[in-house]
Amino acid sequence: MGSLQTAFWVVAMLVVLAIAFDFMNGFHDAANAIATVVSTGVLRPQTAIVFAAVCNVVAIFVFHLNVAATVGKGIVEPGTVDHHVVFGALIGAIFWNVVTWWYGIPSSSSHALIGGIVGAVLAKSGADPLVFGGIAKTVLFIFVSPLLGCLLGALLMVAVANIFRRASPLRVDNLFRRLQLVSAGLYSLGHGGNDAQKTIGLIWMLLIATGYSSAGAELPPAWVIWACYIAIGVGTMFGGWRIVKTMGQKITKLKPVGGFCAETGGAITLFLATLLGIPVSTTHTITGAIVGVGWVRRASAVRWGVAGNIVWAWIFTIPAAALVAALFYWVSLVLFK
Repeated sequence: MGSLQTAFWVVAMLVVLAIAFDFMNGFHDAANAIATVVSTGVLRPQTAIVFAAVCNVVAIFVFHLNVAATVGKGIVEPGTVDHHVVFGALIGAIFWNVVTWWYGIPSSSSHALIGGIVGAVLAKSGADPLVFGGIAKTVLFIFVSPLLGCLLGALLMVAVANIFRRASPLRVDNLFRRLQLVSAGLYSLGHGGNDAQKTIGLIWMLLIATGYSSAGAELPPAWVIWACYIAIGVGTMFGGWRIVKTMGQKITKLKPVGGFCAETGGAITLFLATLLGIPVSTTHTITGAIVGVGWVRRASAVRWGVAGNIVWAWIFTIPAAALVAALFYWVSLVLFK
């Protein structure tokens, strides 16, 4: 009885830690959802974060749990996962999030979590339990999501410029101030739908591994779904203001029309990835879309040095989180015998 009770509290602690990561994901990635709408002056920061947080939670009614299924069953063989692996994965992901938040670098919470899972599993069992198809799909979209966001943002910018070429700048500005509310809402829906599901998948993986959920269940418990969506929404409400500045102004200066094109291009990319069950980075996606919008105006409008530093952070995210996760997997063996 005593060992069962201990196991329950270990699982409960890890669930709380996972929800804390989900909160941090919202906090860290709030900039992705609100930077453009704040930097263009369409919404005040306090209004923007509440608006984005509500959309994050409303996403629970919009998307199926395809991404949660990929993370829960498509990255590693479920039978390999135990509480030590989950602990290492979460610490690795949280560590990288804190480091990049501190330096104002918009890195990917999603890929930090995937890197953490991979690193902890490698420390436990080597490469055999890894599902390389799921990992390859995730890694591929490190490049596909920003490129697709960039392409869509650029195409939308070109289309808008042609459609409204004879309209006065004031009329265009006023129209896209209103339309940017729609695009920001759609992007926040995509943010909540893709990112909350990654933590749902991790908790589902933990519950299956520890016997608190059936491996044959089609869906995780309802309380897991609600807790993760609410946690990411609350995290967004606290906002990562260091990163908002980088995303909203340092890459390129945005006006409402540019903000609309960037958010819409990013939202389309996120909706597509979530429907396909691919865990992508909202950070990569909106960064690519912002670069695409700036590039259409003129290449010099993009601060390529800032963009380059962001890309380096993307490259290091998975290996850095994996290394820390592997170390804390071994720490977990001592802490939770």
